[in-house]
Amino acid sequence: MQHPRFQPFTDSLDQERALAVLRDATAGADDGELFLERRRSEAIMLDDGRIRTASYDASEGFGLRAVRGAASGYAHSTEISESALRRAAQTARLAVGDGGGVMADGPHATNRRLYTDADPMAGAEFPVKIETLREIDAFARDLDPRVVQVSATLAASLQEIHILRPDGQLLSDIRPMTRLNVSVIVEENGRRESGMAGGGGRTGLGGLIARDHWQTTAQEALRIALVNLRAEPAPAGVMDVALGAGWPGILLHEAVGHGLEGDFNRKGSSAFAGLMGQRVAAPGVTVLDDGTIPDRRGSITFDDEGTPSGRNLLIEDGILVGYMQDRQNARLMGVAPTGNGRRESFAHTPMPRMTNTIMMGGDASPDDIVTEVKDGIYAVGFGGGQVDITNGKFVFSCTEAYRVIDGRIGAPVKGATLIGDGPTAMQKIRAVGNDMALDPGIGNCGKAGQWVPVGVGQPTLLIGGLTVGGAAR
Repeated sequence: MQHPRFQPFTDSLDQERALAVLRDATAGADDGELFLERRRSEAIMLDDGRIRTASYDASEGFGLRAVRGAASGYAHSTEISESALRRAAQTARLAVGDGGGVMADGPHATNRRLYTDADPMAGAEFPVKIETLREIDAFARDLDPRVVQVSATLAASLQEIHILRPDGQLLSDIRPMTRLNVSVIVEENGRRESGMAGGGGRTGLGGLIARDHWQTTAQEALRIALVNLRAEPAPAGVMDVALGAGWPGILLHEAVGHGLEGDFNRKGSSAFAGLMGQRVAAPGVTVLDDGTIPDRRGSITFDDEGTPSGRNLLIEDGILVGYMQDRQNARLMGVAPTGNGRRESFAHTPMPRMTNTIMMGGDASPDDIVTEVKDGIYAVGFGGGQVDITNGKFVFSCTEAYRVIDGRIGAPVKGATLIGDGPTAMQKIRAVGNDMALDPGIGNCGKAGQWVPVGVGQPTLLIGGLTVGGAAR
């Protein structure tokens, strides 16, 4: 069913009266805005031949913010009305105090469109979605007799936002998101292993439910499960590690990317604080955050403060050259905002967040990189991980990895974890491949209790001397 567009200034508020309330709330402030949002989402999961969940959620509301110096007053409501707006303004106004601030100039407008504004949930009827999931289940089971369980999930959402600024500027965006996940469990001789594949982006459902796409996804999930079925216990110790292209960039995102967000550096809590202009990575390592790639999961036409997203260079040939900034931290640090002010929803304040964080490709052949590994592992898939922003220390679990001895890829290994710290690991990069790839569209990033969709990308890498956790050698 096609829903009418979200038009709060037609259906719920008078724009001029709302603007007057916002101006009163931000009088004497340095910045502020009214953020209005409607979000609708659905998810259907088939597990072991049955529809386990079929959910539909809808929410809408507003958040009003007033910023003075390093303080931020914020109030939000699920009721979009003038009375609720006035109550929120009284709360947000508390951060301004006696005022004295100078309102920052508003963001530059953009006509750029990075994704469709069509409702992805209307791209296929509900029975079609159910039948697609059933076909995925049957197809995966027919691929191999060892398949004992299949789970498949289709999810779609549409976020519609309006940002009203005290100068009267109004910015609007419509952000779709879709995703397909397939998980397969196989069993042989009493041993069970699993594999998962999937992805999506800011596109319609049509491409995801196309037969050739979901068949490829199911085949990949089965391939990973069968790899794990013959995996041996992982070695343990300090060794060279080759990282595959694409999704392994999640290690870069967590161990380095968060440390390059502006708020951590302004407060001095990042391992990269105070290192601007200094070498923080090996020569040949260039990292950027790019929110302008069409249709990608982490891309945004403009951020949740209205600043157009950018292709922001962070590390150039190993030298730290930039941080990711929202408007507040950029002003306090005396630099320009970079389009990285993001929030989970109207109920959350914006903060510096990544979009699509990427390490650019080099000139080394991926095959040559693996050949350089004399005693180590080749990791091409990752699961969960933990990172300490203050020192960059990380622990990541591998979902697909292989033993490498004398440059030859051997048996897959199970239970491998990579342990180290981002700044040191970046300095130990010995080779950068020429095969930079983006992840399939599966990333979510958590920070201060807020979750936003993100993307990652990198080429094949060789890192010398990482600690690998596994079985004793």
